[in-house]
Amino acid sequence: MAGQQHQNIRYYIDALLRFSNYSRAADALYISQPYLTQVIKRIENELNCQVVNRNELPYRLTEAGKVYYDYLVSLETVYSNMRRQISSITDMEKTTVKIGILPSIGTYLIPLFMPKFMMRYPTCRIELMEDIPERNEKRLLKNEVDFWIGQNSSSIEPTLCAVSWGKHRYYAVIPKSCEYYQTDVGYISSGTIPIEKLLQQKLVLTAKGSAIRMQVDNLLGIYKIKPDIILESSEIATVKNVAMAGVGLTFVPESLSIVPCPSMYNIYELPTDQLNLDYFIAYNSNRKLSEIDAGLLDAFLRYKDTEKFACHE
Repeated sequence: MAGQQHQNIRYYIDALLRFSNYSRAADALYISQPYLTQVIKRIENELNCQVVNRNELPYRLTEAGKVYYDYLVSLETVYSNMRRQISSITDMEKTTVKIGILPSIGTYLIPLFMPKFMMRYPTCRIELMEDIPERNEKRLLKNEVDFWIGQNSSSIEPTLCAVSWGKHRYYAVIPKSCEYYQTDVGYISSGTIPIEKLLQQKLVLTAKGSAIRMQVDNLLGIYKIKPDIILESSEIATVKNVAMAGVGLTFVPESLSIVPCPSMYNIYELPTDQLNLDYFIAYNSNRKLSEIDAGLLDAFLRYKDTEKFACHE
């Protein structure tokens, strides 16, 4: 539909501005480079102006491009509001709860609490908005989603309310190519390797903007370390697998299963005061929570319960 097409165009422009390179932007978008080039040229031909200044690095929006980009953002908001209004008219008997979440953590978190919630509210429909945290936070602030599930609630906007699971730890995957690798050892005892030593190794990391990357970048700043980053990926599972294959050291949350393989890598438990995450679900502070809303929050908090849960009164 037109709304989705405009959203895709905005994603294309975002990627082009981020990478300042058509090939890398196309790879990140999982489309071909000729197609991306064709889309941008078609837009500029239709508008009879240049949208992205590609004459110098980094790429930037032209003044006309800024106007067009703002137009795309406004269209997305209008489209979202239209969909919400139509949904409320055509599906009066069903409640739809929209949840923003990062895809890589959704695969782990959603199965833990959603089945219990759906048992309690079988007529409720869940719509997931799978996107990066920055965009989902903006959607929540604009009431385009009802809830946002993420990591590290301490960094969210103060106008948002959040409930969390508490601190969860991270593990370092230390491949045999790393100087701190220990032969035929599955797990290295926690606290035996200074974090600054790990940060000086060849690293494979998640892309900037992710919860773990923000913490790693903060530690790099504290210890004044210039990192040797071999590879970046938006998917934590990709980063984990690449590290396990020996490309470089990485950090992964305990929620991500790691099968010990002492001949290839060590697993090192990091102290929570150095790196940690707390999975949270957030909502707008001006939102009046319904019974279903309270049930969703309760299901999230009681994810470890084995018996049916009861909603807050």
